[in-house]
Amino acid sequence: MAQPASAPDTSADDAAVVVNDPFEGFNRSVFSFNEAVDAAVLKPVATGYRNAVPEIVRGWVSNFFGNIGDVWSLVNLALQGKPRQAYDMTVRVTTNTVLGLGGILDIATEAGLERHSEDFGQTLGWWGVPSGPFLVLPLLGPSQIRETAALPLDMGWDSSFVQHDPTRYSLLVLEVIDTRASLLTATGLLDTVALDKYSFVRDAYVQRRQSLVYDGNPPESGAQPR
Repeated sequence: MAQPASAPDTSADDAAVVVNDPFEGFNRSVFSFNEAVDAAVLKPVATGYRNAVPEIVRGWVSNFFGNIGDVWSLVNLALQGKPRQAYDMTVRVTTNTVLGLGGILDIATEAGLERHSEDFGQTLGWWGVPSGPFLVLPLLGPSQIRETAALPLDMGWDSSFVQHDPTRYSLLVLEVIDTRASLLTATGLLDTVALDKYSFVRDAYVQRRQSLVYDGNPPESGAQPR
């Protein structure tokens, strides 16, 4: 699914973010394709889902997938050698799984247990693997070469615990719809403010990934980015 990036974090050092986009022509074509698919299929389905499903139920769905993602974040924190954050996420996952009825209730957040979201692309970046050129993937949206290489593990994790194919595919579709529904407001604002939507999304994505790899403390201007 094409996922638009959030607005740039103005607190980050903008000069430290280098946008490497040698495939811009190709990327713009794929970006336009993704936009067309989103407008024709994903956005209408997500809007219908938001309108038809009660907010509390949508919250349960988001919490459930969020809890699964938290387990993967825990694995990546361990791979990055961050014991304190890994411990925090262990407590968070245990709390939500046991007391939150398998994760549909986010008891941990209510208890003040912070979420540390990590993926394998961040883990590769943490250990010095360069991000590589910006790349727009069909249906999946903005990426970089490093993040694209990490995708098989990042995407495979969500469905790895379900062996029944129809159930696995149904959960995947539900996750895509739930994610798109959560972005309806953000994409609506993006449509109104971005003169060049492609450039805005690209720059915001690269800056956000840089910030995530460095845990919100990107390098000073002139330093080599990851």
